[in-house]
Order: sequence, then structure tokens, then C-alpha cells
Amino acid sequence: MRRAGLVILIAVLFLTVALTSAWTALAFFYRLPLPETGRIVVAALFALFGLATLAALFTRRRWPALGAFVVLFAGVLVWWASIVPPTDADFVPEDARQVTGRIEGDRLTLTDMRNFTWRSKTDFTESWETRTYDLTKLRTVDLFMSYWAGPEMAHTIVSFGFEGGERIAWSIEARYLVGGEYSPIADAFKTDTLIVIAADERDLIGLRTNVRGEDVHLYRLAVPADHARVFLAGYVEDANALAAKPQFYNSITTNCTTAIVRILRLVGASVPTDWRLLVNGYLPGYLYDQKRVDTKLPLEELIERSRVSDRAKAFGVGPGFSEEIRRGVPDPNG
Repeated sequence: MRRAGLVILIAVLFLTVALTSAWTALAFFYRLPLPETGRIVVAALFALFGLATLAALFTRRRWPALGAFVVLFAGVLVWWASIVPPTDADFVPEDARQVTGRIEGDRLTLTDMRNFTWRSKTDFTESWETRTYDLTKLRTVDLFMSYWAGPEMAHTIVSFGFEGGERIAWSIEARYLVGGEYSPIADAFKTDTLIVIAADERDLIGLRTNVRGEDVHLYRLAVPADHARVFLAGYVEDANALAAKPQFYNSITTNCTTAIVRILRLVGASVPTDWRLLVNGYLPGYLYDQKRVDTKLPLEELIERSRVSDRAKAFGVGPGFSEEIRRGVPDPNG
């Protein structure tokens, strides 16, 4: 029994040291303030130290080796905690400003709402606006899913519609520095900060359909008006919190979909845990099962009729864009 217990303990320690070593090596590679060669060398040295500790677990020197590993890793954690999001940096133009909002009674005022005119990925006209909305006229909530790397993953955007045709599209994204680029691995290691963008649909959606050429789907959601108002207020609260205290983006734990789920749960909505919340390309099936989309059609037909990219490209990014891309899209509200 004693020997069996030791074997189990060593197995647990082996797994822990292996995972910790891998995480630390990646953290060093992505976050050490050194040239790439220096980062590779330091990461490799720690990986070798981890391998030596793993080998020592099967010898009588296991406890001294493990103690040295723990001490060194404690230092790594202190260094890691010292890395905080920048409050001011050279961000790309479209991420230059964090929207903020103020709700006074039934009036919502958004400052630094984005309304860019995109002609290409590098050719655009900047516009940051202050807009005011009457919350008593809030009517709809829609979900856009922009597929950019196959069917498994998509970027999610939530759009709130008002009587009279006004709409606010909200996107939770990584906030990129000039010269930066998307990397799901790097973004799990405090590489980019988080940004909440509120924008005109011709900006946020048109960029993806007409400029980047992504496969964009639109799902009309069944959300009661009172829930929609609280949901919208959750976005405003998150935007204000980020403006006051920046936060790192994390491709696994703090991304466009997990942030939406967190907001929904904070406002009291039921969002059962499901693997499709992580592999969000399959989110339409989850929404279908939860009866949040039109279920009068088979799921496959609903998905096909939700595609809006071709319609957006044919119409162009101009007045009437939001109305045009919704033509023929199934609506569970009527």
C-alpha cells in the first residue's frame, strides 16, 4: 500500500511538473522583454530544468530537486503577477479608443462609438462619435457569427436594434498594438489587452463581409425586451470597467464568447454549460436547443438562411445595409 501510494504521488507530481514547465517555457517565450533569440534560450533552459526535475522524481534526490523547482516557479509567479496591462500604448487606429457609456433613466449615451468607413484593410476613414439612444425603444437582439478559420471557431458580435432602425453592434476583441497580429497561443500569455467596441453595423459587420471576406451569419434572437435592456447595460458596464482598468485578452478564458456568457449570467439569464460555448463555431446548435433562435425550421436550413456575406457584398456598405442583410433571415419573434 505504501509503495502504491508513492507511485501515485510521483505520477501526480510528474504531470504537475510537466505542465508547469511547458506553461513557464511558453510564458518566457512570449513575455520576456528580450530579443527573440534570448527568449528562446531562456525558455529552453527552463524546459531542460523541468526535464531534469522529472528525471529526479525517479531517484532518491526527488525531494531536493522538487524543492528547487518549487522555489524557482514561485519566482516565476511573482514575475508573472508583475505584468499588468498597459494604460496607454500605440494601438492600431480601429482600437485606439475604448467606448464608454452613461445610462440616465431611459437615455443611453455612448462616447467614442466607432463608425469607420472601410475601403480596404489599410484604407479607411476614421470616425468616433457620441450617440444617444432611447432605451424604451429597444426592440431586438441579434447575434452575428463571423467565421474566419473554418467551421469550428467564429467571432461573435451582438447587435441591439431600436425602433426607427438604429442599431448598436458590440464586439469584444483583442486590442492590437501597431505591428501586432492574432495568435491564439500568444493571447493566452498576456500579449494583448481586451477591448469592447460599440460601432455602427456598416463598420463592424461590413468590415468582415465586404473587406475581409469572412463568412458571416446573422441569427435573430428570442430575447424579451426587459432582458435585452439589462443585457445591453451589461455591455456598457464592461466597457466602462475596461476604460477604468485595462484587462488582458485571453483566447481561452476571456474572449468574445466567454465574455457574452459572463454578461448574460450576471444579468440573471440561464446559460447552461456546454462544450459549444468553447468551440463556438457550433453555437447555432446550442442556441437552437435553447430555443433562442427560430426553431420552426430544421437547424441546417436555419444555418444556411443565416448567411449574409453575399447579400452584403452585392448591396455594398451604405445606407440601408442593416435592413438589407436581414432580408429573409428567420426571426423567432414574428
